[in-house]
Amino acid sequence: MLRTIRAFWNDQRGVAMLFAAILVPVLVGLSLLAIDMSRANTLHNDLQKGADALALAAAAELDSRADSITRANLAVTTLLTNTTKFSTSGDHTLALSDVTVTYLTGIPASDSTALSAAGIDADGVNWASTDPKAVSFAEVSVKAAGAGAFATIFPASFVGSNDTMDLQPQAVAGFTQSICETVPIFMCNPFETSTPGTSKTIQEAFAAGLTYSREYRILKVDSNPGPGNFGLIDNNLTSLRDAIAIGTAGTCYQRDALTTKTGVTLGQVNAGVNVRFDIYSSSLSKQDKNWQYRPASNVRKGADKTSNCNKFTAATDGSAMGLPPGNNYDSSTGMTDSTWDRSGYWSVNHGGAAYPSIPSLSHPTSTTQPASRYDVYKYEISHNLVGDKSPNPSKETGTPACFKGATPTADPDRRLFNMAIVDCIANQSKINGHTQLKPDGYASVFVNSPVQKQDNSKDDEDSSANEKPISLEIVDVDGPLGNNTLDKVLRNEAQLYR
Repeated sequence: MLRTIRAFWNDQRGVAMLFAAILVPVLVGLSLLAIDMSRANTLHNDLQKGADALALAAAAELDSRADSITRANLAVTTLLTNTTKFSTSGDHTLALSDVTVTYLTGIPASDSTALSAAGIDADGVNWASTDPKAVSFAEVSVKAAGAGAFATIFPASFVGSNDTMDLQPQAVAGFTQSICETVPIFMCNPFETSTPGTSKTIQEAFAAGLTYSREYRILKVDSNPGPGNFGLIDNNLTSLRDAIAIGTAGTCYQRDALTTKTGVTLGQVNAGVNVRFDIYSSSLSKQDKNWQYRPASNVRKGADKTSNCNKFTAATDGSAMGLPPGNNYDSSTGMTDSTWDRSGYWSVNHGGAAYPSIPSLSHPTSTTQPASRYDVYKYEISHNLVGDKSPNPSKETGTPACFKGATPTADPDRRLFNMAIVDCIANQSKINGHTQLKPDGYASVFVNSPVQKQDNSKDDEDSSANEKPISLEIVDVDGPLGNNTLDKVLRNEAQLYR
């Protein structure tokens, strides 16, 4: 009997079945966990891509306009119509109810600082805002109860857990807008007032037709610019004169961040602007063959017979007339009304002919308004009237005569340049402090006439002679309220930050 028991104890046949019986459930469980983790990882990646796409779509609309959040929400809704089904509990489609979209004014400096779906970081700072002009980031979080509820194969309830996993991908994208083809000048917003209820952005004023055909006279007077003044912004070019003459600041400016510049020689502004009128100051006389310094294709400016390639003198004998100034100049805003002597200009420069019916093509809403100076100027070009001569003794035409390079083309128009518009009242402390400020927008402006000196006997770049104001018209503005001609120089960039 003892021998039988000992033999049974030492018999190892079938022992593998015992180990198999114990290990098979473990191996099956581990296999199920591996499958679940693979499925969860795939789903998380898919959801993360969806969250990334939604955040980028929303952020791309955050251009600081009054309707930016409305457009961002529409972008999210539109993107979600492209339905994609995920491996969730049931056959679920990612929908708007599955995500939370929060708009932020900024994000924590460190990526390690957690950010909740409500836009509050781990330090308690609330970055969320509903102000469409203040937000520049879109945060998209997938809700756990929606597409993030992942049903596992492994029966986790057997070990006291849940048979679902909560996947909560999050993405944060930001929007930046920059402009590259611009001169390093900002102009104070003439429609800003000290009372917020009566102020208008330059875009609102343009869309309402309030900017059309007005003459704007801007002058650099001191370090405290206001309506009727202009200032300078930092650039990468050593020569302010060249930056204005060429038409580029040598750098791209972010749409929401400019830094003012001091220490300007106003003669450089004068010389740079006047190149566009076929006038080359003594320091630019060697650039009269350089295509970058070419004049416009129509340089009619009302010059008398004594004017030459480096000096402009306005005719006073009626034998030539540049585009006339506006009526009823208001020094508190730096602008005139929209009336000016259209008939007189046309008669002097086009053989006494009556002023024709010129459509107001650059008006934001109407072509029946009296034409602006820019519309008259463009009409002369399109109807081959640039070569018409004014009377003796000036006999002026609009055809460039001083530039010795290839014949200038009408497009791009050299009497147009882009400049920033700044709310100088609201940003007075930042302008004085030379810190970053956010411009109201950008405008395409038409230069009505060359810049003159108070003492016209002195050279353009002689700082001892005071400048007269630069005379401009606003032709277009950036953003959806404009005529979209600035779109080609704006660079919109949305990128993922988290």
